[in-house]
Amino acid sequence: MPRFAANLSMMYGEHGFLERFAAAAADGFDAVEYLFPYEHPAGEIAARLAAHGLQQVLFNAPPGDRAKGERGLACLPGREDEFRCGIALAVEYAQALGCPRVHVMAGLAPPGVERAALRATYVERLAWAAAQAPALQFLIEPINTRDIPGFFLNRQDEAHAVVAEVGAPNLKVQMDLYHCQIVEGDLAMKLRHYLQNPLGKGRVGHLQIAGVPERHEPDRGEVNYSYLFALIDELGYAGHIGAEYRPRAGTSAGLGWFQPYRRQTP
Repeated sequence: MPRFAANLSMMYGEHGFLERFAAAAADGFDAVEYLFPYEHPAGEIAARLAAHGLQQVLFNAPPGDRAKGERGLACLPGREDEFRCGIALAVEYAQALGCPRVHVMAGLAPPGVERAALRATYVERLAWAAAQAPALQFLIEPINTRDIPGFFLNRQDEAHAVVAEVGAPNLKVQMDLYHCQIVEGDLAMKLRHYLQNPLGKGRVGHLQIAGVPERHEPDRGEVNYSYLFALIDELGYAGHIGAEYRPRAGTSAGLGWFQPYRRQTP
């Protein structure tokens, strides 16, 4: 049966961030993810995880200056020192939280810079990051350019080609079906290809979902998630699926889709 992680950056906005852990556990989630933990001490977050029996499955490495619109540093020439400091901080948090994976955002492609130069920087930075913490999984995620215009990495095949070129066993693809549907579609066949095909098998480190096109609950819109959940199970994916969506109204009220999968309390 699929296992789901509540994304606490998008879900449970009715609560302060540190109170969202309790809310997710009360609704039957056994795992959480979020974008960035760095505004809170790692020990404070670890205490919330332990108190509510939750597993931390994913968060993002520092993205640069979010206030200025930056969405990652991995492909940006000239930002090597800042990138390396960010990876060191992410590794520190991951170890403190018992989190097995960190998403490294590619960044926005700067105007006037050749894509080949950005890709070379991207590959070099990812190889360096993967070597710093071999026991930790680093993820790269294709993101659609409607949500983040100018984002460097947009397609599944591009992401898998980068992972293959880097060749590090702890570098994987974060396959967000919301972004994939907007850019490429054909989700069932792509899941079969990347979860089952010998050339792609083992390269997907995490899945995420949201309704398309509004990015609300996965129970409305153009994607038949009930079918895809059964397919993901059939294909033997054993990790969590991140519920990275914006609730239409209250988070708990919109969890009808989750009821067959929720953690059962004694």
